Amino acid sequence: MAEPEYELFAIRYATREAQRSDHFIGGDPHDGPMPMDYFMWLARGGGRSFVIDTGFNAAVANRRKRTFLRCPVEALRAFDIDANAVEDVILTHLHYDHVGNFDRFPNARFHLQERELAYATGRFMRYPRLSHSFEVEDVCGIVRLNYARRVFFYDGDAELAPGLSVHAAGGHSAGLQFVRVRTRRGFVVLASDVSHFYENMASERPFTTALHIGEMLEGFDRLRALAPDESHIVPGHDPLVMKLYPAPSKALEGIAVRLDVPPSGAAPVRADYASGH
Repeated sequence: MAEPEYELFAIRYATREAQRSDHFIGGDPHDGPMPMDYFMWLARGGGRSFVIDTGFNAAVANRRKRTFLRCPVEALRAFDIDANAVEDVILTHLHYDHVGNFDRFPNARFHLQERELAYATGRFMRYPRLSHSFEVEDVCGIVRLNYARRVFFYDGDAELAPGLSVHAAGGHSAGLQFVRVRTRRGFVVLASDVSHFYENMASERPFTTALHIGEMLEGFDRLRALAPDESHIVPGHDPLVMKLYPAPSKALEGIAVRLDVPPSGAAPVRADYASGH
């Protein structure tokens, strides 16, 4: 039996102004503006829907000085998705911008790497340099969901459904995972924070929030190994995603794009930097 082909969407819910030096360990010799977008993703096919990450809310946006554009959970209505009916939520990791709003999915089971919850409740959280990426109430909420038997834990790679799998790639966070989805254009790899921007991966310069730099570099290799080519990898925070992919409809222009079709142009790739770009 053939694996289903999923429709795949990115929903942009927030943004922030930033500089290039904010996004590369060691800074950047050509510093200048480099805004960051925040996304939630939706995979739909084979009679199932998977929400991938759940964003953050307006209160967190205000406290962390992010520009909140829309509630990502409410944006799902444009795809005829009722949060109360969602059965599967994949959490790529537990940083504030990926797990906020978890409580808006009252009937979902949550898919998470076990080491991520251990990290978020473990000894390293005494250090603000690492704990600042988490909201303690989100972490406590996932602990409560575990006691309610609603968290499914993984130790490494796992197939969640035919044509949809999660893959561990630590470094940015101890239990970070990315998602591989079969679509009509072949497998698409949602990098999440394995590569925040196309340029992180292409230039092999990891993002500044880091637990283990070596594992971050290996994560770029894992993305490439599981994608047909680099045009099938979608980074977690790059505004270029909204430019390269089309909106699902006119009403969703600037709000969401579909990732199950080829990009309309080229993003930075490793060869650009290998040749001295």
